[in-house]
Formats: sequence, C-alpha cells, structure tokens
Amino acid sequence: MTNIAKALARLREDRRDAQKQVDKLAEAISVLEKLTRGQSGSYAGGQGRTKRVLSAAGRRRISLAQKARWAKLRQMKKAA
Repeated sequence: MTNIAKALARLREDRRDAQKQVDKLAEAISVLEKLTRGQSGSYAGGQGRTKRVLSAAGRRRISLAQKARWAKLRQMKKAA
C-alpha cells in the first residue's frame, strides 16, 4: 500500500510541475501575441476577427476605376 501512496504522490508532483510549465507557456504565448498585434497594420482589433478578403471581381473593379482616374488626370494635363 505504501508503494501505491508513493506512486500517487509522485504522480501528483509531476502533474503540478507539468501545470506550472503549461502556465509558463501560456504566458509566453500571450506576450508574443500582444507583440505581434501591434505590428500588423491590417489588424482590426477584436480577437477572432478575420482578415477581409477581396474577390477577383472586386479587385478588377477597383483597378479599372483607378486606371480611369489616371486617364482623366492625363487628359487634364494634356489640356493644360
């Protein structure tokens, strides 16, 4: 019976040590996440928020609109 009690005590000690290690890892992860949040220019704030994705059609519309603005600017420069 004493062998079982010693084994239980040892297992509890191992569990306590493992829990301390998990807590330290969680703290390290938290610190690193805070550091990386500040560097991202597109980070919108709340946790769990995903980055927005623009469809190909949307990108094309934006591209065509910008090209039209540039063409308009060139026309204005030629007229002046």
